[in-house]
Amino acid sequence: MPARLSASDVLDLVLDADSYRSWDTAPVEVPAGPEYRADLDAARAKTGLDESVVTGEGTVRGRRVAVIACEFGFLAGSIGVAAAERIVTAVERATAEGLPLLASPTSGGTRMQEGTLAFVQMVKIAAAVSVHKANGLPYLVYLRHPTTGGVFASWGSLGHVTVAEPGALVGFLGPRVYQALYGEKFPDGVQTAENLYANGVIDGVAAPESLRHLVPRALRVMTGEADEYVDAHPEPVDIPDIPAWQSVMLSRRADRPGIRQLLRHAATEQVPLSGTGQGEADKTVLVSLARFRGQPCVLFGQDRSGQSPETTMGPGALREARRAMKLAEELGIPLVSVIDTLGASLSKEAEERGLAPEIARCLADLVTLNTPTVSVLLGQGTGGGALALLPADRVLAAQNGWLAPLPPEGASAIVHRDTSQAPRMAEAQGIRSLDLLRDGVIDAIIPERPDAADEPIEFSKRVGAAIARELADLRVLPPDRRYEARTTRYRKLGLPR
Repeated sequence: MPARLSASDVLDLVLDADSYRSWDTAPVEVPAGPEYRADLDAARAKTGLDESVVTGEGTVRGRRVAVIACEFGFLAGSIGVAAAERIVTAVERATAEGLPLLASPTSGGTRMQEGTLAFVQMVKIAAAVSVHKANGLPYLVYLRHPTTGGVFASWGSLGHVTVAEPGALVGFLGPRVYQALYGEKFPDGVQTAENLYANGVIDGVAAPESLRHLVPRALRVMTGEADEYVDAHPEPVDIPDIPAWQSVMLSRRADRPGIRQLLRHAATEQVPLSGTGQGEADKTVLVSLARFRGQPCVLFGQDRSGQSPETTMGPGALREARRAMKLAEELGIPLVSVIDTLGASLSKEAEERGLAPEIARCLADLVTLNTPTVSVLLGQGTGGGALALLPADRVLAAQNGWLAPLPPEGASAIVHRDTSQAPRMAEAQGIRSLDLLRDGVIDAIIPERPDAADEPIEFSKRVGAAIARELADLRVLPPDRRYEARTTRYRKLGLPR
């Protein structure tokens, strides 16, 4: 287990030197018998603090932020009425002053000496955090060793971004309580930061010393901070009129660049996230806070490196997509969706876990999302898994990107009873980028010179520049006009122009 960081340790790691200013006042008085009073006195003498949490403000690379940190040395960081009141007061002040909020819990949970009244304090803490987020203000959480009980089950699990200390014990029911109740040890390796990350409960595991770099990177995106974008629109490019089947074959090249190359070569900032936050993580997709040429966004996309004919996106991937949509909307920053999929999973498990309903919810959420959206058809666009990420204010396609209800082989099997007519079906169905542009499905084509796989770095940079250009244009568009244009576009799609 890691050595325990004190509240002052974590604040020193995150905040600019000498920038911390306490917001704390004397704790509210709570009824305390002689034994509890003695416990409180001993905790105060041991830590030099008057409660299990400290709150205040400081700066992170000059940016003003609010902070809340638990002190485990004070009665195991437990939360009673006074500590809860201090937390809620700080959250409300951060909301009123429009400040991002950084929280770092470490706690055994509810303060047992105060019983049920302490237990229900988690409700008002969760409510205050929800109001803070509803005001479009960032909430970042760093879970320290250990974080359990009601703290993890309330404000410890509500972050827009949640990371944990390496090796930290993180879970709902503390292992000592479990053993006392059930007469056996809780299974090893479950309540660890690393396991929760692997299972999509938290976004990552980060060493304390990395916070000094991680927090400012995240805040630059989450606050919507955008650099002035000075880039003339590119000269029109002639897109070669090649057969649709040729584009299909080129899009399937194993060395074709995907979303990971896009982030590596074109993003000026990135903070990878993981999972739904609800116990699902699909390796066929990727989500990240990112900036392209200084334009912030939540990036979500299908990761070709995680896909194979045996491993395709399931409903959990689409729930991750909806988490990304909600994150972008709550923070008021754009969403960028990247389409590059062999297709959705065709399996008993996918059906039983609600694949089709998740596609439907993605479509409904994207069309009505209250934030700018850009969609990029980067490569293969097969079936409902591709369609689920398509609706956007601006839709771009790589020159050899394509979109179809089924792979051409599947369409051929339905119409011609075998797959031999796949090239003919690809041509007839209008799946290539030039056809999609003609039909109003996409707005622009990103050239490949002559094929993305032959110029992966330059192509990725070109895609990044196109994304940045669209994001910059959408930023200045009034929200009501942007929303109306998006809904009108899809209402009229397919009708005579």
